[in-house]
Amino acid sequence: MEVLLKETERLDELHRNGYFIIQDRDRFCFGMDAVLLSGFARVKEGEQVIDLGTGTGIIPILLEAKTEGRHFTGLEIQAESVDMARRSVRYNHLEDKIKIEIGDIKDASVRFGASSFHVVTTNPPYMTEHHGLANPNDAKAIARHELLCSLEDVIRESARLLKPQGRFYMVHRPFRLAEIFVLMHRYGIEPKRMKLVHPFADREPNMVLLEGLRGGRPRITIEKPLIVYREPGVYTDEIYEIYGY
Repeated sequence: MEVLLKETERLDELHRNGYFIIQDRDRFCFGMDAVLLSGFARVKEGEQVIDLGTGTGIIPILLEAKTEGRHFTGLEIQAESVDMARRSVRYNHLEDKIKIEIGDIKDASVRFGASSFHVVTTNPPYMTEHHGLANPNDAKAIARHELLCSLEDVIRESARLLKPQGRFYMVHRPFRLAEIFVLMHRYGIEPKRMKLVHPFADREPNMVLLEGLRGGRPRITIEKPLIVYREPGVYTDEIYEIYGY
């Protein structure tokens, strides 16, 4: 299928099911965190999934390729990202499986209805509003900083969107773990699995993958850490497996 790209856009191969994704080099492009989240999240056959802050749709597209979920929804507030995500869905002929919606995370449960999804995934902004902010109107700043929604907004709406015993998956930064756990507890999502991601085996973790269960009982499993690089420029076998190379 021929795709018309804008001047600053590119078509990137995802190495899954022959899928590609449209990205704009001048805007925020997906990173390893989104790919790792798609490998960590568990979606069962027939389940409905929503990805909050989907950007250009990378997580719904990867989850459609990797799982037997019935339908995937991506919610994104930036119109330019929504346009790219929708064109990527059409390019991959996934219109029957993935729907990209434009809208605000803060209103998600009102828009879609309470207890509407089996699974919520999210790769939210990691930084607080004032942490190292350069340009508050820039697409990259919106993706990285809590300018349009807060961590509490994301977790509150996730809890409302999930069916009872529904699962919540998030990738974030370890330095905010205490805040994340407090908010998950406040809104009735019990942490169940955690995996720390280290750039090298001898470095401290720079990402954390979390699974929560709406209405779950207290008990968390700390999984074996994920090491990204065996040596500079060389991924570990686990990373190659997640990427599908």
